[in-house]
Amino acid sequence: MIDAAHPLASWYLWVLCGVFLVLYALPLLLAPLKWSRLFQWKLPQETDLAVYFGRCVGGLACGIVFVAARTAPRPAEHPLVWELLIAAGALLTLVHVVGAVQRSQPWTEDAEIVMYGALTALSAWIYAGL
Repeated sequence: MIDAAHPLASWYLWVLCGVFLVLYALPLLLAPLKWSRLFQWKLPQETDLAVYFGRCVGGLACGIVFVAARTAPRPAEHPLVWELLIAAGALLTLVHVVGAVQRSQPWTEDAEIVMYGALTALSAWIYAGL
């Protein structure tokens, strides 16, 4: 359902949730090492910790997607979800910037700086208009 009073916010949440769920949240939850190889990460011999942390991050991402999708029909009624999206986006941007500065991540992660920064700014802009 799209909120007639806030169609941009509703559409944004539906699209953001769908794309993020398919490209990040579910792959991290279900197949973190395959996902990491796609993003050019070099894997160590011992992978149990990487799988564990990947699933943890995927689980958190799925939870955020679920809550954001529940917000989409009435986005103005859930300010905390918008604040969560903005905070998570800003922190993910910062984490990726640190990795880029330290040169500890593949270029695919460096490229995500622009994506996370733009999504954070767009979320803040839409939230300010609610």
